[in-house]
Amino acid sequence: MIDKIFTSKVCFAVFLIAAAGDLAVPFFIAPFSEYDHLKMVMSALGNHNRPMSALYNLWLIIVGTVFLLSAIAWYKMYSKISVPLAVWLSIIIAIYAIGGCVLSGIFPVGETKELATIPAKIHGISSSIGFMIFLSCPLVIALLSFRQHKTLVGVISLIFFAAAVIFFAFFIMSDKERFHDTIISFEGLWQRLSLLCMYAPLMIISLDRLFQKNT
Repeated sequence: MIDKIFTSKVCFAVFLIAAAGDLAVPFFIAPFSEYDHLKMVMSALGNHNRPMSALYNLWLIIVGTVFLLSAIAWYKMYSKISVPLAVWLSIIIAIYAIGGCVLSGIFPVGETKELATIPAKIHGISSSIGFMIFLSCPLVIALLSFRQHKTLVGVISLIFFAAAVIFFAFFIMSDKERFHDTIISFEGLWQRLSLLCMYAPLMIISLDRLFQKNT
């Protein structure tokens, strides 16, 4: 019974909703707060001084829980192709789920980037590790797709991987003084674009899974 749940279309549908929602929810919450999508990171919405912080932090925990459970589904789907790559993919998703989502929701970001408190340190370290590990997700999907002889998905995943690396590099550079008042300083934009590129291969495969007639 449990095995069927993690290999069913419902599991991938829930993952797809969570991934899309992770990118979309900030746009619905931001109007209730002074927030700039281009220049502010998504987790800033979880700061306790913002009106909808409790809702956003709860959403992060929910998304993280969904991703954590979905790691099992992704392993089951790909273990017949390559156990090592399937294990690595599930670990990537699990680490991101815990570090980039659950812990970020439990320990919200502080007012500044200074890691002055223990919650701020936990948030900063866990989210950084989660994002950096998750960056390799499109690459692993590409390798698995090539092994399945799904060349188009493999190539698209490689393109998303390259784009994610570039956008993530801009994200890291965004708070450097020399890039102040340039397009590179748009921290929020680069975070969203990098995250979109990391999610995209998983979302494409989830959609494909939903439209398959044999499951």
